[in-house]
Amino acid sequence: MASPKQTIQEILAELPTLLAVAVVETETGMPLASHTNIADFDIETAAAYNTEVVKAKLKAIQALKLNQTVQDILLTLTDQLHLLKLSSDGKLFVYLAVNSRDTNLAQARQILKAHAGVS
Repeated sequence: MASPKQTIQEILAELPTLLAVAVVETETGMPLASHTNIADFDIETAAAYNTEVVKAKLKAIQALKLNQTVQDILLTLTDQLHLLKLSSDGKLFVYLAVNSRDTNLAQARQILKAHAGVS
């Protein structure tokens, strides 16, 4: 499995026009590695708030007593797609923000699936 830093580099190589990407600890919300192509994009704030989204969904699954795991979460904004892909153990997730005009959703999801097995 790739390290967080290597995961970021691999995703960036496949999606060079991405807005931002980070490998985030699910428990703390701290990014272990990140990259942004936008100077004023606050990746630490984005990681923290997206951690709350992940935690809320995990709580909902538990409260509903569903025998399910979260694979990914998609947030569609006006002109951006924000994807959250959990690692297989759920301890980390990859946060990816892309411009919806520049990036195909299926392609972005496939790239995340290929690289979300961070260690």
